[in-house]
Amino acid sequence: MEPGPSSPSPSSACADHPTPAPEEDEEGGRGWVVVPASEVPGADAPKVIDWEDLQQELARVWSLSAALATARERKALLAARLQSTLEARKASVQQDNELAEIRERVQARADFMWDLKMHTKKMTEDVDDRREELRIKIRTLSTTSNTLSTARNKLKEADKLLSGENGLHVRLKTVERMLRTRQQYMTAQVAHLYPVRPLIERSPANKPSFLNSSILKTRDAESMAPNGSQNGQAPLAILGLQLSKLTMKKTGYFSDKTEIQNSATALGYVAHAVSLIASYLDVPLRYPLRLGGSRSYVLDRTPSVESSSLASAISSAPLSTTMRTMEFPLFFESQETTRSAYAIFLLNKDIEQLLNHIGAESLGPRHVLANLKQLTTIVQSQQYISN
Repeated sequence: MEPGPSSPSPSSACADHPTPAPEEDEEGGRGWVVVPASEVPGADAPKVIDWEDLQQELARVWSLSAALATARERKALLAARLQSTLEARKASVQQDNELAEIRERVQARADFMWDLKMHTKKMTEDVDDRREELRIKIRTLSTTSNTLSTARNKLKEADKLLSGENGLHVRLKTVERMLRTRQQYMTAQVAHLYPVRPLIERSPANKPSFLNSSILKTRDAESMAPNGSQNGQAPLAILGLQLSKLTMKKTGYFSDKTEIQNSATALGYVAHAVSLIASYLDVPLRYPLRLGGSRSYVLDRTPSVESSSLASAISSAPLSTTMRTMEFPLFFESQETTRSAYAIFLLNKDIEQLLNHIGAESLGPRHVLANLKQLTTIVQSQQYISN
């Protein structure tokens, strides 16, 4: 087949004009587009095709173009499928990530619930223990409440027994008043037997002579006599006998024996009166008395330390301590008056003990008769029965 006059030769067409290339139009169909020769591969050395082979080459190009279009369609289809697969894979990965996050949150929630369960279990055990303790305490409190209620009822009954008109308290007060009345009566009898009164006049026999007064040595001219007398006041006497001043260091050979004997007799009266009143008031004397009239004694229990043996004393072993009772005379022995003065001091301490028992204070350590008179006066008063 020969080319027509209007048909350019293949060689000139390839050399002078740009080579058309098939291209898809805007509607998706296939068309031809003219491109520059520089963009066509092999344009530098174009392949020369004979006119006889042109039809065959065109058919081959057409088939290649059709195959290329089919490949492009398959490519587009594969691209679309690949894109959908990628999107599905992306969604699956995102779902996996979300599922992993959810799984982590669920695990954290499960761990929290487990910890909460263990804490709740521990709290439940603690509550059970506390409930058991409270149950025991409530049981104990109930028992204590019942005991307290019973004791309160007994206390009310005892209060009724005590506070009634014929109650024990009233009867006790009555008995106590009767006892104090009896004590008052017995003390009044003692005061009647041994009256303590101011000495108005002194008989010439009781007055010390000039010789005795010049021989006696006083330790303190301003001291108070044991009979309770003070400067300017009449001295006290018991049954008319006055206690002589114990201000002498030693009695002389020419001392007035009558005055010493009268003083010893008066001290014997005081000791007997104190012993009787102490027995009536039911007070054990701190310094017991051994009565003997004008030869009475005051007993004082003092500790005495004795070594068991000479060997123990040498080895510095502890010494055994025993109580020893010493007697102090309420009368003058020969020329020594220290023991007698101490005996009068202890006798006054016994009177002070009785005064403290009835709520009174002593007038002093040298007021034997004054303290005895105060004791009998207070016991015989109405206030003693009232209190």
